[in-house]
Amino acid sequence: MPKLTVELVTAEREVLKQEADIVIAPATDGTIGILPRHAPLVTTLNPGVMTLRNDGEEQVLSVSGGFLQVFRDRVLILADAAERSDEVDEERADAARQRAEAALREAQRRPGGSLQAEAARTALRRSLVRLDVVRRRKRRANP
Repeated sequence: MPKLTVELVTAEREVLKQEADIVIAPATDGTIGILPRHAPLVTTLNPGVMTLRNDGEEQVLSVSGGFLQVFRDRVLILADAAERSDEVDEERADAARQRAEAALREAQRRPGGSLQAEAARTALRRSLVRLDVVRRRKRRANP
C-alpha cells in the first residue's frame, strides 16, 4: 500500500519527518484527512490536534496554526508551533490556560478590548489543544 511522506516543521526546528497511512489535520474549513494519492492541496491550519496513523500506530501532535501542502504523496506542514504529545508539559499548558482565561476576562471588561480579547481567545485555544494532546496520551498509556 502506498504511504505518505510527512514533514512537519516550525521556524525553530523539524518536528518530524516520517511515513504515514493517513494525516488528520485541523484545517481552517474543518478537519481534513489526507490519504495517499490525495489531490494537490494547500490549506491553512487552525490551532488543533493533528493525528498521523502508520501501520496501526497513532501519533498525536499539537499544532497552533500554519499551512499544509499536499503534492504527490508528500504532506508538508509549516506550523507556527508544534509539539509531539510526549513534549507537552501538562503543568505549563494548564498555567497557560489559566493566564489566557484571566487575560480574556480582563479584556472583556475593558471598553475597546476586542483586539486583546481575540489574542486571549487564540492563546486559550492553543493551551486547550496542548492539554487535549496530553489527555489523549494519558488515555493511550492507561487503557
